[in-house]
Amino acid sequence: MMDETRRPTLIASVQRALHLMEAVASHPSGAPAKQLSRETGLPLATTYHLLRTLAHEGYATRLSDGVWVLGDRVQSLHGQSRTQQLLARIRPTLVSLRDELGAASYFGMHVDDEIRIIDIADGPRTPRVDLWVGFDEAAHATAIGKCILSQLGEDRRRDHLARHPLVDLTPHTITEPHRLLSALRTSAGVSVDREEYALGTSCVAVPVTDATGTAIGALAVSCRAGRLPKAEASIHRLRATAARIQRTLSLSLT
Repeated sequence: MMDETRRPTLIASVQRALHLMEAVASHPSGAPAKQLSRETGLPLATTYHLLRTLAHEGYATRLSDGVWVLGDRVQSLHGQSRTQQLLARIRPTLVSLRDELGAASYFGMHVDDEIRIIDIADGPRTPRVDLWVGFDEAAHATAIGKCILSQLGEDRRRDHLARHPLVDLTPHTITEPHRLLSALRTSAGVSVDREEYALGTSCVAVPVTDATGTAIGALAVSCRAGRLPKAEASIHRLRATAARIQRTLSLSLT
């Protein structure tokens, strides 16, 4: 019988290569070897050797300006689609916003006529909202849902609301269609959930646009209700992060 207390045998070179790939993935537009060496704590010579090996196997690519990005072979891991790979590159940005504001961060999109949460960056000190009702079924009560609804044309917005009744989730939930539609039309690029989805929790969301200015999703943070004023005062940070996500998607798709 195997001794379960015995430490597993780990291959240090594999660990270093994986940590290096994580560092490369955190820079969607690329990073030079020296920066990757600093971020991973690896000697520069080791970093170069590992990058060359990863490049040989198709897991990293050196661009003409000397920066390194993930290689095409990464897209084949676990059968992931190109879309999934591109969205995975957003996570470091969400993590950075979470750490900066001390609040769980979310990225959502309108996919196949439904509102989907693509990724969430949370942690022990920054817990996510308890998703007791799916965001696609409760868009009217969440900041990220309302932000995405506000980006849709009038017909698509009414179609979504016709398929998803305005369920009363808390005493603060907006359940009157005319009141919700009015709020969506006058949101001015910022949507707020004031304990409408869950008591004790509030959220703030801003749009994420593409290079042409067309909205493609929403970025949000959640916090305890008492911290909402602080979150609203950080709208400029959310908008800056939304711009970073837009650049990440644009660079990845070109």
